[in-house]
Amino acid sequence: MFLSVFDMFKVGVGPSSSHTMGPMVAAARFLELMRASPFEFHGLRASLHGSLAFTGVGHATDRATILGLAGFLPDTYDAEKAEAALAEIRTTGTVHPEGLPVLSFEPREDLRFDFGPNLPGHSNGMVLMATDAQGDVILQETYYSIGGGFVMTEAELAEGKDTNGGAPVPYPFHTAAEMLQMAETSGKSIAEMKKANEIARGCPESFAKGAARLWEVMNDCIERGLTTEGILPGGLGVKRRAKGIRDSLLAERGMNLTAPHTINDWMSAYAMAVNEENAAGGQVVTAPTNGAAGVMPAVIRYWLDHVPGATSARIDEFLLTAAAVGGLIKYNASISGAEAGCQAEVGSASAMAAAGLCAVMGGTPAQVENAAEIALEHHLGMTCDPVKGLVQIPCIERNGLGAIKAVSAASLALRGDGQHFVPLDSVIETMRQTGQDMHEKYKETSLGGLAVNIPNC
Repeated sequence: MFLSVFDMFKVGVGPSSSHTMGPMVAAARFLELMRASPFEFHGLRASLHGSLAFTGVGHATDRATILGLAGFLPDTYDAEKAEAALAEIRTTGTVHPEGLPVLSFEPREDLRFDFGPNLPGHSNGMVLMATDAQGDVILQETYYSIGGGFVMTEAELAEGKDTNGGAPVPYPFHTAAEMLQMAETSGKSIAEMKKANEIARGCPESFAKGAARLWEVMNDCIERGLTTEGILPGGLGVKRRAKGIRDSLLAERGMNLTAPHTINDWMSAYAMAVNEENAAGGQVVTAPTNGAAGVMPAVIRYWLDHVPGATSARIDEFLLTAAAVGGLIKYNASISGAEAGCQAEVGSASAMAAAGLCAVMGGTPAQVENAAEIALEHHLGMTCDPVKGLVQIPCIERNGLGAIKAVSAASLALRGDGQHFVPLDSVIETMRQTGQDMHEKYKETSLGGLAVNIPNC
Protein backbone atom coordinates (compact mmCIF):
# COMPACT_ATOMS: atom_id res chain seq x y z
CA MET A 1 0.00 0.00 0.00
CA PHE A 2 1.41 3.38 -1.01
CA LEU A 3 -0.45 6.64 -0.61
CA SER A 4 1.64 9.75 -1.14
CA VAL A 5 1.73 12.70 1.23
CA PHE A 6 0.44 14.69 -1.74
CA ASP A 7 -2.52 12.36 -2.16
CA MET A 8 -3.45 12.62 1.51
CA PHE A 9 -2.88 16.40 1.64
CA LYS A 10 -4.17 18.24 -1.43
CA VAL A 11 -4.58 21.96 -2.03
CA GLY A 12 -8.20 22.56 -2.84
CA VAL A 13 -11.28 24.67 -2.35
CA GLY A 14 -14.05 24.59 0.26
CA PRO A 15 -16.44 23.66 1.56
CA SER A 16 -16.09 19.90 1.01
CA SER A 17 -13.42 17.60 -0.38
CA SER A 18 -15.92 14.87 -1.27
CA HIS A 19 -18.78 17.14 -2.35
CA THR A 20 -16.91 20.08 -3.89
CA MET A 21 -13.40 18.98 -4.85
CA GLY A 22 -14.40 15.44 -5.85
CA PRO A 23 -17.13 16.44 -8.35
CA MET A 24 -14.82 19.09 -9.82
CA VAL A 25 -12.08 16.49 -10.28
CA ALA A 26 -14.59 14.01 -11.73
CA ALA A 27 -15.73 16.61 -14.25
CA ALA A 28 -12.12 17.25 -15.26
CA ARG A 29 -11.59 13.54 -15.79
CA PHE A 30 -14.72 13.35 -17.95
CA LEU A 31 -13.47 16.24 -20.09
CA GLU A 32 -10.22 14.31 -20.63
CA LEU A 33 -12.27 11.28 -21.65
CA MET A 34 -14.14 13.43 -24.13
CA ARG A 35 -10.93 14.88 -25.58
CA ALA A 36 -9.66 11.36 -26.21
CA SER A 37 -12.92 10.27 -27.87
CA PRO A 38 -13.55 10.27 -31.65
CA PHE A 39 -17.15 11.45 -31.22
CA GLU A 40 -18.41 14.92 -32.05
CA PHE A 41 -20.03 16.35 -28.93
CA HIS A 42 -22.66 19.05 -28.65
CA GLY A 43 -23.82 19.01 -25.03
CA LEU A 44 -23.33 17.85 -21.44
CA ARG A 45 -25.55 16.48 -18.69
CA ALA A 46 -24.94 15.42 -15.09
CA SER A 47 -26.86 13.67 -12.34
CA LEU A 48 -25.94 13.67 -8.65
CA HIS A 49 -26.87 10.73 -6.41
CA GLY A 50 -26.92 9.78 -2.74
CA SER A 51 -25.21 12.21 -0.40
CA LEU A 52 -24.13 14.37 -3.35
CA ALA A 53 -27.82 14.97 -4.00
CA PHE A 54 -29.12 15.25 -0.43
CA THR A 55 -26.54 17.81 0.75
CA GLY A 56 -25.32 18.93 -2.66
CA VAL A 57 -26.60 22.49 -2.49
CA GLY A 58 -25.19 23.07 1.01
CA HIS A 59 -21.85 21.64 -0.08
CA ALA A 60 -21.85 23.58 -3.39
CA THR A 61 -21.76 20.32 -5.36
CA ASP A 62 -23.85 21.82 -8.16
CA ARG A 63 -21.52 24.79 -8.41
CA ALA A 64 -18.44 22.54 -8.36
CA THR A 65 -19.84 20.30 -11.09
CA ILE A 66 -20.69 23.24 -13.33
CA LEU A 67 -17.25 24.79 -12.88
CA GLY A 68 -15.54 21.43 -13.36
CA LEU A 69 -17.30 20.94 -16.68
CA ALA A 70 -16.13 24.43 -17.62
CA GLY A 71 -12.52 23.39 -16.97
CA PHE A 72 -11.84 24.59 -13.43
CA LEU A 73 -9.62 22.52 -11.08
CA PRO A 74 -9.40 22.66 -7.25
CA ASP A 75 -5.64 23.27 -6.99
CA THR A 76 -5.67 26.23 -9.40
CA TYR A 77 -9.10 27.58 -8.44
CA ASP A 78 -9.57 31.33 -8.87
CA ALA A 79 -12.70 32.61 -7.12
CA GLU A 80 -13.03 35.77 -9.22
CA LYS A 81 -12.74 33.88 -12.52
CA ALA A 82 -15.16 31.25 -11.23
CA GLU A 83 -17.85 33.85 -10.49
CA ALA A 84 -17.47 35.33 -13.95
CA ALA A 85 -17.65 31.89 -15.55
CA LEU A 86 -20.80 30.95 -13.62
CA ALA A 87 -22.53 34.15 -14.67
CA GLU A 88 -21.67 33.52 -18.31
CA ILE A 89 -22.81 29.89 -18.18
CA ARG A 90 -26.17 30.87 -16.68
CA THR A 91 -26.60 33.53 -19.36
CA THR A 92 -25.51 31.51 -22.40
CA GLY A 93 -26.40 27.95 -21.35
CA THR A 94 -23.04 26.79 -22.64
CA VAL A 95 -19.55 25.85 -21.47
CA HIS A 96 -16.33 25.95 -23.47
CA PRO A 97 -13.64 23.82 -21.83
CA GLU A 98 -10.19 23.91 -23.39
CA GLY A 99 -9.68 21.46 -26.25
CA LEU A 100 -13.41 20.94 -26.86
CA PRO A 101 -16.08 22.84 -28.83
CA VAL A 102 -18.68 25.06 -27.22
CA LEU A 103 -21.04 22.65 -25.46
CA SER A 104 -24.68 23.12 -24.54
CA PHE A 105 -25.14 22.98 -20.76
CA GLU A 106 -28.09 24.64 -19.05
CA PRO A 107 -27.63 23.95 -15.30
CA ARG A 108 -31.34 24.18 -14.46
CA GLU A 109 -32.15 21.46 -17.00
CA ASP A 110 -28.94 19.48 -17.46
CA LEU A 111 -27.84 19.11 -13.82
CA ARG A 112 -30.16 16.79 -11.94
CA PHE A 113 -30.35 15.95 -8.22
CA ASP A 114 -31.49 12.33 -7.94
CA PHE A 115 -32.92 11.65 -4.46
CA GLY A 116 -33.63 8.01 -5.17
CA PRO A 117 -31.51 5.05 -4.04
CA ASN A 118 -27.75 5.43 -3.94
CA LEU A 119 -25.69 4.21 -6.85
CA PRO A 120 -24.28 0.77 -5.99
CA GLY A 121 -20.61 1.68 -5.51
CA HIS A 122 -20.66 4.48 -2.92
CA SER A 123 -23.03 6.99 -1.37
CA ASN A 124 -21.25 9.84 -3.22
CA GLY A 125 -22.07 9.01 -6.84
CA MET A 126 -22.47 11.05 -10.00
CA VAL A 127 -23.08 10.27 -13.66
CA LEU A 128 -21.65 12.53 -16.37
CA MET A 129 -22.92 12.37 -19.93
CA ALA A 130 -22.02 13.90 -23.28
CA THR A 131 -24.60 14.21 -26.05
CA ASP A 132 -24.69 14.56 -29.82
CA ALA A 133 -26.51 17.13 -31.92
CA GLN A 134 -29.83 15.28 -31.42
CA GLY A 135 -29.42 15.27 -27.64
CA ASP A 136 -28.70 11.53 -27.44
CA VAL A 137 -26.09 10.37 -24.90
CA ILE A 138 -23.02 9.07 -26.77
CA LEU A 139 -20.53 9.01 -23.89
CA GLN A 140 -21.24 8.32 -20.21
CA GLU A 141 -19.20 7.60 -17.10
CA THR A 142 -20.08 7.01 -13.44
CA TYR A 143 -17.78 8.52 -10.84
CA TYR A 144 -17.60 8.08 -7.08
CA SER A 145 -16.18 10.73 -4.79
CA ILE A 146 -14.83 8.50 -2.03
CA GLY A 147 -13.58 11.15 0.42
CA GLY A 148 -10.65 13.53 0.67
CA GLY A 149 -10.96 14.59 -2.96
CA PHE A 150 -10.28 11.06 -4.23
CA VAL A 151 -12.35 10.08 -7.26
CA MET A 152 -12.79 6.68 -8.88
CA THR A 153 -14.80 5.46 -11.84
CA GLU A 154 -17.25 2.62 -11.47
CA ALA A 155 -14.73 0.23 -13.03
CA GLU A 156 -11.85 1.43 -10.84
CA LEU A 157 -13.93 1.00 -7.71
CA ALA A 158 -14.90 -2.52 -8.76
CA GLU A 159 -11.24 -3.42 -9.20
CA GLY A 160 -10.35 -2.34 -5.65
CA LYS A 161 -10.39 0.80 -3.57
CA ASP A 162 -6.70 1.55 -3.94
CA THR A 163 -4.19 0.90 -6.66
CA ASN A 164 -0.46 0.76 -6.24
CA GLY A 165 0.92 1.61 -9.67
CA GLY A 166 4.45 2.88 -9.85
CA ALA A 167 7.93 1.92 -8.77
CA PRO A 168 8.30 -0.43 -5.78
CA VAL A 169 8.76 1.27 -2.42
CA PRO A 170 11.26 0.09 0.20
CA TYR A 171 8.77 0.00 3.12
CA PRO A 172 5.40 -1.25 1.77
CA PHE A 173 3.43 -1.55 5.03
CA HIS A 174 -0.31 -2.28 4.84
CA THR A 175 -1.07 -2.27 8.57
CA ALA A 176 0.19 -0.50 11.68
CA ALA A 177 1.65 -3.79 12.89
CA GLU A 178 3.69 -4.10 9.70
CA MET A 179 4.74 -0.47 10.01
CA LEU A 180 6.03 -1.00 13.56
CA GLN A 181 7.82 -4.21 12.60
CA MET A 182 9.56 -2.47 9.70
CA ALA A 183 10.55 0.41 11.97
CA GLU A 184 12.05 -1.99 14.50
CA THR A 185 13.89 -4.01 11.85
CA SER A 186 15.24 -1.00 9.96
CA GLY A 187 15.92 1.23 12.94
CA LYS A 188 14.15 4.05 11.11
CA SER A 189 11.35 6.31 12.27
CA ILE A 190 7.93 6.22 10.62
CA ALA A 191 8.72 9.52 8.90
CA GLU A 192 12.04 8.19 7.59
CA MET A 193 10.37 5.12 6.12
CA LYS A 194 7.58 7.20 4.63
CA LYS A 195 10.06 9.64 3.08
CA ALA A 196 12.05 6.77 1.57
CA ASN A 197 8.81 5.56 -0.03
CA GLU A 198 8.07 9.06 -1.33
CA ILE A 199 11.53 9.42 -2.83
CA ALA A 200 11.17 6.03 -4.52
CA ARG A 201 8.20 7.51 -6.39
CA GLY A 202 9.68 10.96 -7.01
CA CYS A 203 12.72 12.96 -5.94
CA PRO A 204 13.88 14.73 -2.75
CA GLU A 205 13.71 18.18 -4.33
CA SER A 206 10.10 17.88 -5.44
CA PHE A 207 9.09 16.43 -2.06
CA ALA A 208 10.65 19.28 -0.09
CA LYS A 209 9.05 21.89 -2.35
CA GLY A 210 5.66 20.20 -2.21
CA ALA A 211 5.71 19.83 1.58
CA ALA A 212 6.66 23.50 2.00
CA ARG A 213 3.75 24.46 -0.23
CA LEU A 214 1.31 22.41 1.88
CA TRP A 215 2.30 24.15 5.11
CA GLU A 216 2.28 27.55 3.40
CA VAL A 217 -1.32 27.06 2.29
CA MET A 218 -2.34 25.66 5.71
CA ASN A 219 -0.78 28.55 7.60
CA ASP A 220 -2.09 31.19 5.20
CA CYS A 221 -5.54 29.73 5.72
CA ILE A 222 -5.16 30.07 9.50
CA GLU A 223 -4.05 33.70 9.12
CA ARG A 224 -6.96 34.60 6.84
CA GLY A 225 -9.40 33.02 9.25
CA LEU A 226 -7.88 34.79 12.26
CA THR A 227 -8.22 38.20 10.62
CA THR A 228 -11.60 37.93 8.88
CA GLU A 229 -14.99 38.77 10.35
CA GLY A 230 -18.51 38.44 9.01
CA ILE A 231 -21.32 35.97 8.40
CA LEU A 232 -20.65 32.69 6.63
CA PRO A 233 -22.64 31.97 3.44
CA GLY A 234 -25.41 29.42 3.24
CA GLY A 235 -28.35 30.96 5.10
CA LEU A 236 -27.76 29.79 8.68
CA GLY A 237 -26.33 33.15 9.69
CA VAL A 238 -23.30 31.59 11.37
CA LYS A 239 -20.91 34.28 12.56
CA ARG A 240 -17.16 33.87 12.16
CA ARG A 241 -15.66 33.53 15.65
CA ALA A 242 -11.95 32.75 15.22
CA LYS A 243 -10.85 36.39 15.01
CA GLY A 244 -12.80 37.33 18.13
CA ILE A 245 -11.35 34.42 20.09
CA ARG A 246 -7.81 35.29 18.97
CA ASP A 247 -8.30 38.98 19.81
CA SER A 248 -9.56 38.19 23.32
CA LEU A 249 -6.67 35.78 23.93
CA LEU A 250 -4.14 38.41 22.87
CA ALA A 251 -5.79 40.93 25.20
CA GLU A 252 -5.38 38.54 28.12
CA ARG A 253 -1.64 38.01 27.60
CA GLY A 254 0.44 39.06 30.58
CA MET A 255 -2.46 38.75 33.00
CA ASN A 256 -1.57 36.62 36.00
CA LEU A 257 -5.13 35.34 36.28
CA THR A 258 -5.18 33.66 32.86
CA ALA A 259 -6.14 30.01 33.32
CA PRO A 260 -3.84 27.32 31.89
CA HIS A 261 -6.71 25.76 29.95
CA THR A 262 -6.85 28.79 27.64
CA ILE A 263 -4.27 26.97 25.51
CA ASN A 264 -7.26 24.94 24.34
CA ASP A 265 -8.82 28.17 23.12
CA TRP A 266 -5.73 28.87 21.02
CA MET A 267 -6.01 25.45 19.40
CA SER A 268 -9.71 25.96 18.78
CA ALA A 269 -9.07 29.40 17.27
CA TYR A 270 -6.51 27.98 14.84
CA ALA A 271 -8.77 25.10 13.81
CA MET A 272 -11.92 27.22 13.57
CA ALA A 273 -10.07 29.79 11.48
CA VAL A 274 -9.36 27.12 8.87
CA ASN A 275 -12.86 25.70 8.86
CA GLU A 276 -14.48 29.11 8.68
CA GLU A 277 -12.38 29.73 5.59
CA ASN A 278 -13.45 26.34 4.25
CA ALA A 279 -17.11 27.12 4.89
CA ALA A 280 -16.67 30.37 2.96
CA GLY A 281 -15.31 28.47 -0.06
CA GLY A 282 -11.69 29.47 0.52
CA GLN A 283 -8.47 27.65 -0.28
CA VAL A 284 -7.64 24.87 2.17
CA VAL A 285 -5.61 21.67 2.32
CA THR A 286 -7.48 18.38 2.67
CA ALA A 287 -6.14 16.87 5.90
CA PRO A 288 -7.46 14.31 5.13
CA THR A 289 -10.71 16.03 4.09
CA ASN A 290 -12.04 19.59 3.89
CA GLY A 291 -14.52 18.99 6.68
CA ALA A 292 -11.59 18.02 8.93
CA ALA A 293 -9.08 20.44 7.41
CA GLY A 294 -8.56 22.47 10.59
CA VAL A 295 -7.23 19.77 12.91
CA MET A 296 -3.77 19.23 11.42
CA PRO A 297 -2.89 22.91 10.84
CA ALA A 298 -4.11 23.78 14.34
CA VAL A 299 -1.90 21.16 15.97
CA ILE A 300 1.13 22.18 13.90
CA ARG A 301 0.56 25.85 14.73
CA TYR A 302 0.09 24.99 18.42
CA TRP A 303 3.38 23.09 18.36
CA LEU A 304 5.27 25.90 16.59
CA ASP A 305 3.85 28.77 18.66
CA HIS A 306 3.49 27.23 22.12
CA VAL A 307 5.87 24.28 22.54
CA PRO A 308 9.49 25.07 23.50
CA GLY A 309 12.03 23.75 21.01
CA ALA A 310 9.61 23.47 18.10
CA THR A 311 11.06 24.33 14.69
CA SER A 312 9.54 24.62 11.24
CA ALA A 313 12.43 22.49 9.93
CA ARG A 314 10.59 19.44 11.28
CA ILE A 315 7.21 20.11 9.66
CA ASP A 316 8.16 17.54 6.98
CA GLU A 317 8.50 14.92 9.73
CA PHE A 318 5.07 15.87 11.08
CA LEU A 319 3.41 15.61 7.65
CA LEU A 320 5.15 12.35 6.74
CA THR A 321 4.14 10.66 9.99
CA ALA A 322 0.57 11.92 9.76
CA ALA A 323 0.29 10.79 6.14
CA ALA A 324 1.53 7.30 7.05
CA VAL A 325 -1.25 6.94 9.63
CA GLY A 326 -3.84 8.52 7.34
CA GLY A 327 -2.93 6.08 4.59
CA LEU A 328 -3.52 3.13 6.91
CA ILE A 329 -6.94 4.47 7.87
CA LYS A 330 -7.97 5.14 4.28
CA TYR A 331 -6.68 1.80 3.02
CA ASN A 332 -8.23 -0.31 5.78
CA ALA A 333 -11.37 1.71 6.58
CA SER A 334 -12.45 5.12 5.26
CA ILE A 335 -11.88 8.87 5.47
CA SER A 336 -15.31 9.63 3.98
CA GLY A 337 -18.10 11.08 6.13
CA ALA A 338 -20.64 9.80 3.64
CA GLU A 339 -19.26 6.30 4.08
CA ALA A 340 -18.51 6.14 7.81
CA GLY A 341 -19.63 9.34 9.52
CA CYS A 342 -17.46 12.04 11.07
CA GLN A 343 -15.35 9.45 12.90
CA ALA A 344 -13.79 8.91 9.46
CA GLU A 345 -13.10 12.62 8.98
CA VAL A 346 -12.33 14.46 12.22
CA GLY A 347 -11.47 11.15 13.91
CA SER A 348 -8.92 10.33 11.22
CA ALA A 349 -7.55 13.89 11.25
CA SER A 350 -7.13 13.77 15.02
CA ALA A 351 -5.29 10.44 14.82
CA MET A 352 -3.01 11.77 12.10
CA ALA A 353 -2.27 14.98 14.00
CA ALA A 354 -1.63 13.06 17.23
CA ALA A 355 0.86 10.83 15.42
CA GLY A 356 2.63 13.79 13.83
CA LEU A 357 2.89 15.72 17.09
CA CYS A 358 4.12 12.69 19.00
CA ALA A 359 6.83 12.14 16.38
CA VAL A 360 8.21 15.69 16.41
CA MET A 361 8.19 15.69 20.21
CA GLY A 362 10.53 12.72 20.27
CA GLY A 363 8.11 9.80 20.35
CA THR A 364 9.21 6.33 19.32
CA PRO A 365 7.31 4.54 16.53
CA ALA A 366 5.43 2.58 19.21
CA GLN A 367 4.44 5.81 20.99
CA VAL A 368 3.39 7.36 17.68
CA GLU A 369 1.13 4.37 16.95
CA ASN A 370 -0.26 4.65 20.49
CA ALA A 371 -1.01 8.37 20.02
CA ALA A 372 -2.94 7.69 16.81
CA GLU A 373 -4.83 4.85 18.49
CA ILE A 374 -5.89 6.99 21.46
CA ALA A 375 -7.14 9.81 19.25
CA LEU A 376 -9.09 7.60 16.86
CA GLU A 377 -10.52 5.41 19.60
CA HIS A 378 -12.15 8.38 21.25
CA HIS A 379 -13.89 9.51 18.07
CA LEU A 380 -15.52 6.13 17.37
CA GLY A 381 -19.20 6.39 16.52
CA MET A 382 -19.17 10.11 15.71
CA THR A 383 -21.90 10.89 13.19
CA CYS A 384 -21.88 13.32 10.28
CA ASP A 385 -25.07 15.36 10.55
CA PRO A 386 -24.39 18.86 9.16
CA VAL A 387 -27.22 21.32 9.68
CA LYS A 388 -28.72 22.30 6.33
CA GLY A 389 -25.98 20.31 4.62
CA LEU A 390 -23.47 23.08 5.34
CA VAL A 391 -19.95 22.38 6.63
CA GLN A 392 -20.55 24.73 9.56
CA ILE A 393 -22.57 23.23 12.43
CA PRO A 394 -21.18 21.17 14.12
CA CYS A 395 -18.15 20.91 11.82
CA ILE A 396 -16.29 24.12 12.67
CA GLU A 397 -16.19 23.66 16.46
CA ARG A 398 -15.66 19.91 16.02
CA ASN A 399 -12.29 20.61 14.38
CA GLY A 400 -11.21 22.54 17.46
CA LEU A 401 -12.10 19.64 19.73
CA GLY A 402 -10.38 17.23 17.35
CA ALA A 403 -7.18 19.26 17.67
CA ILE A 404 -7.42 19.29 21.46
CA LYS A 405 -7.94 15.53 21.52
CA ALA A 406 -4.94 15.07 19.22
CA VAL A 407 -2.64 17.00 21.55
CA SER A 408 -3.97 15.14 24.59
CA ALA A 409 -3.50 11.79 22.84
CA ALA A 410 0.09 12.61 21.88
CA SER A 411 0.84 13.74 25.43
CA LEU A 412 -0.61 10.57 26.96
CA ALA A 413 1.38 8.41 24.55
CA LEU A 414 4.59 10.28 25.35
CA ARG A 415 4.00 9.63 29.07
CA GLY A 416 4.02 5.89 28.34
CA ASP A 417 6.47 3.50 26.75
CA GLY A 418 4.41 2.61 23.68
CA GLN A 419 2.91 -0.54 25.21
CA HIS A 420 -0.88 -0.48 25.25
CA PHE A 421 -3.86 -2.81 25.20
CA VAL A 422 -5.71 -1.87 21.99
CA PRO A 423 -3.69 -1.82 18.73
CA LEU A 424 -4.29 0.91 16.16
CA ASP A 425 -5.23 -1.76 13.60
CA SER A 426 -8.07 -2.93 15.85
CA VAL A 427 -9.40 0.61 16.24
CA ILE A 428 -9.27 1.17 12.47
CA GLU A 429 -11.20 -2.04 11.89
CA THR A 430 -13.71 -1.07 14.59
CA MET A 431 -14.18 2.28 12.88
CA ARG A 432 -14.83 0.51 9.57
CA GLN A 433 -17.41 -1.81 11.15
CA THR A 434 -19.08 1.05 13.03
CA GLY A 435 -19.36 3.04 9.81
CA GLN A 436 -20.84 0.04 8.04
CA ASP A 437 -23.45 -0.38 10.78
CA MET A 438 -24.23 3.35 11.07
CA HIS A 439 -27.63 4.38 9.69
CA GLU A 440 -27.45 6.29 6.43
CA LYS A 441 -29.19 9.31 7.94
CA TYR A 442 -26.10 9.91 10.08
CA LYS A 443 -23.69 9.81 7.16
CA GLU A 444 -23.63 13.24 5.51
CA THR A 445 -27.23 13.25 4.30
CA SER A 446 -28.59 15.80 6.82
CA LEU A 447 -31.55 13.48 7.39
CA GLY A 448 -30.82 12.83 11.07
CA GLY A 449 -29.16 14.09 14.23
CA LEU A 450 -28.52 17.81 14.66
CA ALA A 451 -29.63 18.43 11.09
CA VAL A 452 -33.26 17.68 11.99
CA ASN A 453 -33.36 18.58 15.68
CA ILE A 454 -32.58 22.29 15.50
CA PRO A 455 -34.17 24.98 13.26
CA ASN A 456 -32.15 25.39 10.07
CA CYS A 457 -34.03 27.91 8.04
